Amino acid sequence: MRHFLFTSESVAVGHPDKVADQISDAILDACLREDPYSRVACETLVSSGLVVIAGEITTKAHVNYQDIARQTIQDVGYDDASLGFDYRSCGVIITLNRQSLDISCGVNEDNATSKELGAGDQGLMFGYACDETPELMPLPIMLAHKIVKELRHLRTSKTLPYLRPDAKTQVTVEYDEKHSPIRIHTVVISTQHDEKVTHDTINADMKKMVRHLCPEYIDDKTLFYINPTGRFVIGGPVGDCGLTGRKIIVDTYGGMGRHGGGAFSGKDPTKVDRSACYAARYIAKNIVAAKLAKRCEVQVSYAIGISYPISIKVDTFGTGTVPEQLLSYVIPLVFPLTPKGIIEMLNLRRPIYQRTAFGGHFGRHEAEFTWEKTDRVEALTEAVKQEAYILEN
Repeated sequence: MRHFLFTSESVAVGHPDKVADQISDAILDACLREDPYSRVACETLVSSGLVVIAGEITTKAHVNYQDIARQTIQDVGYDDASLGFDYRSCGVIITLNRQSLDISCGVNEDNATSKELGAGDQGLMFGYACDETPELMPLPIMLAHKIVKELRHLRTSKTLPYLRPDAKTQVTVEYDEKHSPIRIHTVVISTQHDEKVTHDTINADMKKMVRHLCPEYIDDKTLFYINPTGRFVIGGPVGDCGLTGRKIIVDTYGGMGRHGGGAFSGKDPTKVDRSACYAARYIAKNIVAAKLAKRCEVQVSYAIGISYPISIKVDTFGTGTVPEQLLSYVIPLVFPLTPKGIIEMLNLRRPIYQRTAFGGHFGRHEAEFTWEKTDRVEALTEAVKQEAYILEN
């Protein structure tokens, strides 16, 4: 196998899809803060001068949805009418219903019948980890996230006052035949800016920023494409409609791992298309941290109203030190994978979700993101040893 290139992208805090994600997750957090058992499926649309909040919410919390939307938009940075989208003047339309009884009857616990919490939907979910970075994440997506986070810092600190909230980054990494990253092949940055700044200034500042952030991977052959059209003044919801859940690859592994299709933001943890993806990442990361594989992808699947996974599959891409079938067998012995088990294992009934809605849900250092811990390495290793011994004897 020869060298190959792999590309991942990330989007800034002010990208319209990410504005929508942050509003949906801010509403989820507000519900969970007062009522940890809230059922939330909140979708947001943002467009020029307009926010639409829709979906199904069943909660005991008293939530001012309009105020939350406006505060989130202000925090993102759309706080000036000159940007075309302003938290003060945008319209906010709210159309929310309670969760369908046909869904809730399959999800609710029933202590009288010992019925456990069922999955909030059917679907397939993936988790991924690899040893390319200290975070056990693919390098391209981590670098793309790193750049958008630095853009936000340079804007909010006014180090580069011409920057505006919207931006996209894309990083192409060259890998060797052993799937190890060698260098950054190409960097693409499209960042919204003040109309008075010159393209030459933006070009110079962006190259300087990337070289400072990624010195070990940049070389004299690295290609840069900075605002390739030459101008990016009109941005955010004015330039493009934004919707919750439209950046699922940015949210996960940048395309390196597979994706089941379910979005995360605006969904409470009874929705397994969110919580089971967190659990699958937790499993994959502990497998790699335990050095049972250099790369690992875990798939789980569920049926609505059913507590236990329909299937569990592990793929270590030829890098595993033990059989994949053995890993699939021991996973439920170490990781409880019912919806209730996942929620309790990862302590998910907390208002922690708005912070996930920018910069990716994985590879984060925040202590509250429990799915990023590697605290089950010892238990996993011991379970593998015990089951291998039983199978051999």
